[in-house]
Amino acid sequence: MKKAKLIGVLTAIILCLIVILQNTQPVETRFLFLKITMPNAVLLGIALLAGVAIGILAALIMSSKRITSKGDKPQPAP
Repeated sequence: MKKAKLIGVLTAIILCLIVILQNTQPVETRFLFLKITMPNAVLLGIALLAGVAIGILAALIMSSKRITSKGDKPQPAP
């Protein structure tokens, strides 16, 4: 099972890198009042990193809620 997960993760990383490296043309991005011109690869990389960070944060929040919902009430600080 660990080998299957490792192969899946490596495949996903390789596919993401291929897509990012093939998209190098400049794009204009608007964020609030800013207008930024950057390579599409940078924009894709930022979106990928933001998605990974949000996924990790969501997993951490869900795991902490699961631990406290099993009846273990946090003790107040003295």
